[in-house]
Amino acid sequence: MIAQEENDLLTQAGRGTPAGELLRRYWQPVALVEELPSGGAPLPVRILGEDLVLFRDDKDRPGLLGIHCSHRGTDLSYGRVEDGGLRCLYHGWLYDINGRCLEQPGDPGGGERRDTIRHLSYPCKEAGGAIFAYMGPGEAPLLPNYEFLGAPTDRLLICKIFHECNYLQANEGNIDPVHLSYLHRFLEGRNERYRGVRGAEESHYNLVGRDVAPTIDVELTDFGVRIYTTRKQPGDNVYLRVSYFILPNLSAFPGQTGGQGYSVNWHVPIDDRHHWKYMFVFSREAPLDKTVIQRERSEITPDFRLVRNSSNRFMQDRESMKSKTYSGMGHGFQAHDVFATNSQGAIQDRTQEHVVSSDKAIVAARKLMVKAIRDMQDGGEPPHVVRDPDKNRFPNLQVISDLIPGDTDIKQHTRKVEDEARTRM
Repeated sequence: MIAQEENDLLTQAGRGTPAGELLRRYWQPVALVEELPSGGAPLPVRILGEDLVLFRDDKDRPGLLGIHCSHRGTDLSYGRVEDGGLRCLYHGWLYDINGRCLEQPGDPGGGERRDTIRHLSYPCKEAGGAIFAYMGPGEAPLLPNYEFLGAPTDRLLICKIFHECNYLQANEGNIDPVHLSYLHRFLEGRNERYRGVRGAEESHYNLVGRDVAPTIDVELTDFGVRIYTTRKQPGDNVYLRVSYFILPNLSAFPGQTGGQGYSVNWHVPIDDRHHWKYMFVFSREAPLDKTVIQRERSEITPDFRLVRNSSNRFMQDRESMKSKTYSGMGHGFQAHDVFATNSQGAIQDRTQEHVVSSDKAIVAARKLMVKAIRDMQDGGEPPHVVRDPDKNRFPNLQVISDLIPGDTDIKQHTRKVEDEARTRM
């Protein structure tokens, strides 16, 4: 367990709070590209406790502005996109994507003091099917050049899911290897090929079900925490998974594409009690199987809510718990995860938890977050804020899902995979 002060330190995301200021030092996804089509309407968004409007100007450039007009506070998400910016319906004030007031048409000369107005604005970039914003102070850093953000569209799936809980507890679920053997366990044999594990002839589901008490080791990297998880298998083999906590609020793990790529969950606070999980599913070697996309989207509503949710008790079928799934909540593990993390409460009370040795990755990630906050408060720049283009590559971020001989040195094996990645970059 941790003290209430540390729990508050890590979970409060508003402007001026320690974690909120840390999160603002990094680029964050604020919408899917599909939500903001060319020529489409402005989109009201709430991110990190701030009410904002996302729009495309008439040059198709995305801009993120404070939602209330600097004149008299009218909602700009109803505004007109024209003349190089977003125009307020109330009095016609016009703002460009940088927050400059271009026109105050109701005043003589179009507003002689309009240049003094600096409306709240944040820089935006598009990558990997998402629109990212930098909401921190000073010059924006580089958007990290993660491999998945540059993938061809047929090798990348992106979606998002609304969560009624704090961002931290959901991201901590990603770096908890043991829960795979329980929450996501299938009681029936499964052999989906998209679940491929390199060196194995069977599904990931079967492998994690055989050893429910894996060996877990962690080590720090320049961008977060690397997590080694090994599970014993027949024939003196082990199933090795290498996954990551990535500062400040995302994780990478084998996911649907097994050894061919990886998945990323990026948890972005709406406020302290709600957040969006942006899901990226990346295939390096071949186009994604369409069944993966259909399965991921099939239980999500058009407004990115789960069909299975707390209001219908996640449609839990206790009869299916006898022979099909451990949870009785269907085959989609997004619903499983939302159940587990939402039911911890809107903000998990970590003063009441009892962490054990298998939680070492979660403990390491918390300590790294606290250190990053302290470094920032002392005037330094937190880790993994990328400013040097020559360092904006991550060959040491290699997600692994391999069946290997039990006597293999797993860290040497990981370094070999990293060396292979360097030859691709």
